[in-house]
Amino acid sequence: MTTPALPLVFSPEVQEARRLNRPLVALESTIITHGMPYPQNVETARRVEAAVREAGAVPATIALMDGRIHIGLTEEELDRLAQAKDVAKISRADFAACLVRGGYGATTVAATMIAAHLAGIGVFATGGIGGVHRGAEASFDISADLPELAQTAVTVVAAGAKAILDLPKTLEYLETQGVPVIAYGQDEFPAFWSRSSGLKAPLRMDNAAEIAAAHLMRARLGLPGGQLVANPIPAAHEIPREEIMPHVEAALAEVDAGGVSAKAVTPFLLQRLFELTEGQSLVANIELVLSNARLAAAIARELISAQAAA
Repeated sequence: MTTPALPLVFSPEVQEARRLNRPLVALESTIITHGMPYPQNVETARRVEAAVREAGAVPATIALMDGRIHIGLTEEELDRLAQAKDVAKISRADFAACLVRGGYGATTVAATMIAAHLAGIGVFATGGIGGVHRGAEASFDISADLPELAQTAVTVVAAGAKAILDLPKTLEYLETQGVPVIAYGQDEFPAFWSRSSGLKAPLRMDNAAEIAAAHLMRARLGLPGGQLVANPIPAAHEIPREEIMPHVEAALAEVDAGGVSAKAVTPFLLQRLFELTEGQSLVANIELVLSNARLAAAIARELISAQAAA
């Protein structure tokens, strides 16, 4: 019995990069559909793609459209996705169902990792990963991003986990699952909008070549899963921990009072923080994604170099 081909569609730019063995960086699409309004969402997406290109790699923004997994989007497709209504937010659990039903699906960290791995892309840049939510000992609210890191061999570059989460429990979960957590250029685990979380990172690496070498060594050893590279937000754009945390606590109190739950929690909190910081949180968010895109491109370049030299 012949196995059906995977429903992958590569953009012309990504197709050419694959032909020439150029470095590729996967990018998620929830930042476009669930992160900010049109046209700011598509403008930001194009800035992130441009940052990858300027750093010497090729961007592959991933989304589900019309029953296909799109690896890289054309200008027209990106604009169409940015204006689409009722776009599903896709993780591992609903990935297959969305493909079967058709329509639009924006990929979370977990879903982007799955698609990137299917497409042979080893590096993915995002803003921040999901994690263990406050009160998870009662709610069991743990992001699907964490077990995905434990099973899918993609190096994920993020500015740590969002400060709205329980960071100590998030690090503990990742350690239990055997996920390498590598702070880039500092000893402390960053907290998304802030460079500091007050928590020591399990590992530290200071250059892209070492991170790429660790990615390849894990493959040689047959170890499942990927790596989390925690890249602190550039100092010029951070919101210090002592400034952002009172707003985080206020927003979390509103969640408890309002009965917000499940997938609605993170979008609600991010919107409230945007309001409470008078837009500063969104500016920081964009800058940290751009920084992560540049680092991911450097890692992708080193992966190609190391593989060519092997």
